[in-house]
Amino acid sequence: MNSPVKTSTPRYTDRTFPSYSFIPGKSPHPTRDPDGHSYKKPLEQLASFESDQWQSCNVYLYSIDLFNHGYWWEAHEALETVWVAAGRQTETGLFIQGLIQIEVAHLKKFQGFNDVAMHMATKGLEKMKRIKGIYLGIEVSTFRAAVESYFSGDNKRPVIIELITNSQ
Repeated sequence: MNSPVKTSTPRYTDRTFPSYSFIPGKSPHPTRDPDGHSYKKPLEQLASFESDQWQSCNVYLYSIDLFNHGYWWEAHEALETVWVAAGRQTETGLFIQGLIQIEVAHLKKFQGFNDVAMHMATKGLEKMKRIKGIYLGIEVSTFRAAVESYFSGDNKRPVIIELITNSQ
């Protein structure tokens, strides 16, 4: 199984996608199953992550690519590396944790667990509530509205994160 989402969204890295998007109970666990796409691959590590470094952080950018193309479990794993490097309780860390929870919400909704998905999306947005404007390349109010629309059922298409770079 490839990604559950087909999209022409621009990419932020040239890294290849995994051979499939992990869906619990439907595909081999990426790291625990010998048939998993990331079995025995070392975890990426970052020494640190500051909010002004997002455009040069390949792991962060790749996590956005993964998210936008329906690799929600994989996006969560990649972004967890950034979360730890940012400091879990920092402003940046809490924002990233919110993104992780929204990634989980997408996976749960895809699996048909709508109540869990709505709960995770709400928790994710709560982590971001203090952030205004553009943060880590994300126009926060636009992202928040897209998440709310998708999880309320008003929009049927999963959320896409369009990063705002200095060149835009």
